[in-house]
Amino acid sequence: GGVRDPVMRRLRRGLYPIDGELDLHGLTQMAARDRLADFLARSRGHSRCVRIIHGKGYRSGARGPVLKTAVNLWLRRHMDVMAFVSARAIDGGAGAVYVLLRP
Repeated sequence: GGVRDPVMRRLRRGLYPIDGELDLHGLTQMAARDRLADFLARSRGHSRCVRIIHGKGYRSGARGPVLKTAVNLWLRRHMDVMAFVSARAIDGGAGAVYVLLRP
């Protein structure tokens, strides 16, 4: 990708201040996608790093973490997203991601 290693390291360590947060926990996939699109559109320009909580998918049963997988895909495709990584344990671990937005 186009993101330099030091940037990714800082992101992984949770060193960027979190300018905003979105909790998608328990939403349907369609509702989550709409909410995420709105949130990213509103964050553009004034937020550098945001946290998105998608949950760990414990209630999804055999299908696995549906929302986590979907969020991963949506963030990859979103033009305002520079990079994203799983949050540190203190910030939700595998149930959340830090997202670095284009300046």
